[in-house]
Amino acid sequence: MITMLIISIVLGLIIGSFLNVCIYRIPRNLSIVSPGSSCTACKEPIQPWDNIPLISYIILRGKCRNCGEKISPRYPAIEALNGLLYAAVFLKFGAGWHLPLFFLFVSAMIVITFIDLEFQIIPDVITLPGIVIGLVAAQFFIMDPFSYHSTLGFFEALIGMLAGGVGFFLIAVLSRGGMGGGDVKMMAMVGAFTGWKGVFMTTLIGSVTGSIIGVGMMIFTGAGRKTKVPFGPFLALGSLVTLFFGGDIFSWFFPDLIN
Repeated sequence: MITMLIISIVLGLIIGSFLNVCIYRIPRNLSIVSPGSSCTACKEPIQPWDNIPLISYIILRGKCRNCGEKISPRYPAIEALNGLLYAAVFLKFGAGWHLPLFFLFVSAMIVITFIDLEFQIIPDVITLPGIVIGLVAAQFFIMDPFSYHSTLGFFEALIGMLAGGVGFFLIAVLSRGGMGGGDVKMMAMVGAFTGWKGVFMTTLIGSVTGSIIGVGMMIFTGAGRKTKVPFGPFLALGSLVTLFFGGDIFSWFFPDLIN
């Protein structure tokens, strides 16, 4: 178990480094495959020994070796966050075919969060494949986060996808632009991975945290009611809380609906 935990953390750190590439390049319509990583200031390629997750940032003291430009602390923070989430997934759900799928899910939520915060978009290249993967894998590999002894099942994933997609589409229509299509497809993906209960829990947690942050911004920063605040990060937070604690929370309120 200790070996698997260490492997999960190391893998999370490595994938976290790649997530930084995705977060920077996807919204700019750049390839995430080539060219290799380079400094965003001087454009010089980053050598492999300067691209070791966390360690290189510490050794270089947060600066580019070539030009001395400061490297955003966001890069090691995302690597560390992904590593910690991979460890949490392993500790929560154990080893199995579901493990890489949940790794994929939590990494997708990280990418969505940081892209939406900066650009206020949720790219289809993340959510649409995620919907397909969730539906295909639900029958055999994805563990039900509300019933840890069974897989989610295709029917439950399909209902979850429809609940998230159709439900948020109606909200987007009724809000007249207050919610974008990216949120709709994101919630369809969340539903494909966690079922209708996951959609309900994610929406509840995302709405509560979003409201708290929104009110806080109005009080402390003077933001108005028309200030745009991306909802994706709150939904991502809600989906992660749902993944790890959804079964426990749901059982408190609806014990008869938990298998």
